[in-house]
Amino acid sequence: MAIFLSKLAALSALLSLISFAAADFYRDTEITFGDGRAKILEGGRGLSLSLDQQSGSGFQSKKDFLFGRFDVLIKLVPGNSAGTFYLYLWGKKFTTLFTLSLIFYQLCIKMQLSSQGAGHDEIDFEFLGNSTGEPYTVHTNVYSQGKGDKEQQFHLWFDPTAAFHTYSIVWSPNKIIFLVDNSPIRVFNNHGSSGVAFPTKQPMKVYCSLWNADDWATQGGRVKTDWSHAPFTAYYRNFKIDSCAAGTTCATQELDGKARNRLRWVQQNHMVYNYCTDANRFPQGTSVECRKSRF
Repeated sequence: MAIFLSKLAALSALLSLISFAAADFYRDTEITFGDGRAKILEGGRGLSLSLDQQSGSGFQSKKDFLFGRFDVLIKLVPGNSAGTFYLYLWGKKFTTLFTLSLIFYQLCIKMQLSSQGAGHDEIDFEFLGNSTGEPYTVHTNVYSQGKGDKEQQFHLWFDPTAAFHTYSIVWSPNKIIFLVDNSPIRVFNNHGSSGVAFPTKQPMKVYCSLWNADDWATQGGRVKTDWSHAPFTAYYRNFKIDSCAAGTTCATQELDGKARNRLRWVQQNHMVYNYCTDANRFPQGTSVECRKSRF
């Protein structure tokens, strides 16, 4: 299974380069801060974000979206990535939060859907920085109406610094699916009928930023940024968003047998934290969705 998934990851990355050829950072995004540290490359096909001791950088989508499939190819920086964090944020003026974060060198790059205030929504997909030779930790979380505490964490089964890989979130009215190279690693279903909050109402933008997060990112902030390695640069390609509105195929997407087997394999072999099994943190018992199907 490990060999199969490795080959699948390589094939998926290759197909992504082809299928996302129409992606255009000039057309679809705008740089929000960084004073020249964010750069659109390759005629709009790529983008880089850099961070130094003075500032990080970021960009956002030009449009708002209510539900969608969000894909981006990212290549992480090799070596000591302790404390770094990529943010891919999605929200309407920071109104609802969707995060794809990659962390290296105590920095923070985050892909995020966000809403501000006590009732904000948020979907997090983050990579927590590592020391040289240690695996990246993929951190996922879902907030709705201001309540989160739905964390699951994973170690990747490949080296995310050796090549570009595709990180995706499918957000439909029925569920949220987190995918790596088109392999599902987590499904969070809409159990609103059982009293579990789920983000369904607020259109969002996608926000991405790279910033210093050495106060918490790696080993709880114990490992600090080594600025002698700066500037730190993250690379994006093939930023793509497709609709998951009612009536689309995406809105009713379900995992087939192969996808369910891949999800089981990832969760059995690469999950390193699951809030559903953390009795010390939740002595009152697990949340309702933890007692329902993972698919």
